[in-house]
Amino acid sequence: MEQRLLGKSGLSVPVLSFGTMTIGGQGRFASMGTLGVPEARRMLDICADAGVTLLDTADVYSSGGSEEVLGEVLVGKRQRFAISTKAFSRMGPGPHETGLSRQHLIEACEASLRRLRTDYIDLYLAHEPDQLVPVEETLRAYDDLVRQGKVRYIGCSNFSGWHLMKALGASERNGLPRYIAQQINYSLLARDAESELIPLGIDQGVGAMVWSPLHFGLLSGKFRRDARPSETRLNHLEAPGTIDQERLYRIVDVLLEIAGERVVTAAQVALNWLMSKPCVDTVIVGARNEEQLRDNLAAAEWRLTAEEVARLDEVSATPEPYPYWHQHKFGGERNPRVPAMRAAKAE
Repeated sequence: MEQRLLGKSGLSVPVLSFGTMTIGGQGRFASMGTLGVPEARRMLDICADAGVTLLDTADVYSSGGSEEVLGEVLVGKRQRFAISTKAFSRMGPGPHETGLSRQHLIEACEASLRRLRTDYIDLYLAHEPDQLVPVEETLRAYDDLVRQGKVRYIGCSNFSGWHLMKALGASERNGLPRYIAQQINYSLLARDAESELIPLGIDQGVGAMVWSPLHFGLLSGKFRRDARPSETRLNHLEAPGTIDQERLYRIVDVLLEIAGERVVTAAQVALNWLMSKPCVDTVIVGARNEEQLRDNLAAAEWRLTAEEVARLDEVSATPEPYPYWHQHKFGGERNPRVPAMRAAKAE
């Protein structure tokens, strides 16, 4: 499988990585999946055979259950995979059991290390921005963890552009570790990241790790004008934003057209579209069973043509928010769109 360097770092990641929200099956995460140790072990063997070298998890997934199962499965296999996990979410009732304070971040890291049965975390992500804690406090805690060898790289997830830029500025001013990656919601249905987060990532060398690339299954091909699965994750987890049903069906129609022409699945087409996008270094796929996983991983074995990408771009396009539409309409060559930015940087 193709490997890409994550952001402006030396950490190599596969173009498709494996997300473990379906592992553990506790609490509200039981609706995502209930994979236990035997099933997870099989999934990781499939990933290893396909060249997947990055596993993504979080302490909040199944209240630590996902990390615990991973830790058991990875005994004797730790060197085959890089591990990405996250901290921020509330893990208990106490005042310091949530957020990005020094107190919580260090305790959360120690707890994740115990559950994962490892000495280090390859990529440690802030799961959300903490608007109550000074960013310098968070970054200095990360610095301590990096110096102690418990964390190798740091990143963020679900940050707005100004949160991320503020953190990068603090890292530069104070000589502290910088976020090399941002984990973002991005798909044919959710293209908001293209306005600010993707251009920021290109400019600052922060790689994108995509979560929910099939938008909770809506882009899997199972949701059509005349069909809808009786049991889906959307029955339990409200998808972010308001879904424009007609836009969804227009996108799915094109996905199915291209899938039929190529004799692949709609899900593979949707994943492949993301892999073609600038700044996207890895797309996180999850699966409830072996069939889903194998199908998703097959998306890395081929590439959409420029014409096919353009068809999907067109059908999924949404109006740009202000001030970006104004900058691109009246800024001319001084304010290029993302593809032009990528071409300029490549030169």
